[in-house]
Amino acid sequence: MGGVRILDLLVERFLEALGALPLLIANDPDAAAWRTGLDVLPDIYPGAGALGGILTAVSADPAPVVCVAWDMPFVPAPLLRRLAAELERADAVLPASGGRRGVEPMCAGYGPACESPIRSAIAAGDLRAISFHSAVRTCILPAETVAAFGDPSTLFFNVNSQDDLTQADALWRRLASSQS
Repeated sequence: MGGVRILDLLVERFLEALGALPLLIANDPDAAAWRTGLDVLPDIYPGAGALGGILTAVSADPAPVVCVAWDMPFVPAPLLRRLAAELERADAVLPASGGRRGVEPMCAGYGPACESPIRSAIAAGDLRAISFHSAVRTCILPAETVAAFGDPSTLFFNVNSQDDLTQADALWRRLASSQS
């Protein structure tokens, strides 16, 4: 997108926001070659979808984590910083969005207290990325707060197809030209 891989954009945003390289959760056997320097872990429970990825991230370290789907090219570093900061007072921090769930669980912060409820949800067969929220202290960043970082439809845009990539590239170019 714009001549840069989405994964590389996100790595740079994590470095800017949190001063650390992100952990890459990916089941592809070639994932370790996608970007040197990243630790790569496959899902603890393959087939558990996004919730399985969140569990893998939460289980990898006893510290809270900020998770971003690696197909979301427009998540800005200041939003990542805000999610991390809010984890001081909540177990799960999610931005409000205009999406079908009302929040964006794939651009969110999760603390260690989420691990057990996520495992329970997976064991019960509830693979919704929001299935465990009622079992932990959850903070929703209000829509007005999220809007300060950008339009949620852009912030949480994800690239799942070639058409999405074409659309993201055009959006990237429009945004870049408006900042010049």
